[in-house]
Amino acid sequence: MPVSEAELASLASTRDIIHLGLIADDLRRQRHGLRTTFVRVADVPAVSVEPPVLPPAAGEIRICGVPATLAQAVSRVAQVVAAAAGAPVSGFSLADLEALAGAERAPLRTILEELHAAGLELIAEAPFDRLQDARRAVEEVNIAGLALARLTLQQLESTFAVALYQAVAALQRDVAVVRAFAPLPRLLNPAVPTTGYDDVRRVALARLVVDNVPSIQVDWSRYGPKLAQVALTVGADDVDAVSAIDDAPEGRRRAPLEEIRRNIVAAGQSPIERDGRFEPR
Repeated sequence: MPVSEAELASLASTRDIIHLGLIADDLRRQRHGLRTTFVRVADVPAVSVEPPVLPPAAGEIRICGVPATLAQAVSRVAQVVAAAAGAPVSGFSLADLEALAGAERAPLRTILEELHAAGLELIAEAPFDRLQDARRAVEEVNIAGLALARLTLQQLESTFAVALYQAVAALQRDVAVVRAFAPLPRLLNPAVPTTGYDDVRRVALARLVVDNVPSIQVDWSRYGPKLAQVALTVGADDVDAVSAIDDAPEGRRRAPLEEIRRNIVAAGQSPIERDGRFEPR
């Protein structure tokens, strides 16, 4: 059951990360049992004239970067979709698309509808703290026929503000389409680095506060196997951005697929590979 406001206030201020993690893990298990999903992703640049060469193991093809124009974005989407062989194609930051809509002097929905018509299935990320109007932007994604792969945070202050996670939960109550929330920041400030303690605490609090989003997600490529594994024991249940390249000079046991499975099992959970549509593979 969700924690009460009084319990949340106490947990938000506690330094007892073990107790906090146990409560978050209990909520995670109530929702997902021992299931932990992961997706293997192939990144391709948004700005390129070359058709991509894609690994067949990818469960999601992700177009990364900022297109200069809508025409460039539409052309790249069509090119990537043609090479994807049916794998779901995601792309772009919703905040960047808001900016592109302003530069093109076009409604955001027009931008999204044209990308969808070119074959895009999902917007790769919606950085909550960068969106001009988060509710409107996410609703436009849904209206345009697209899905949202994940809600993210671009940056976090060194001190955690539970109000930010509460705002994310409020957004979900309004839109009800967010499938996964990645609570750790995409942009790290080298002048004010986070600690492992901070990161684990944020994941646990995200599971407690954002109880209406199904999955709390951690990024394998950005934060590494060790933090990802610990995060799975304090509330996270989905791992993003596992490499889709299976070649491993160190041997099969060091290949990305074997490594992610091994780490999930070591955390006492059951690995389930999914695709970008959140469907099992």
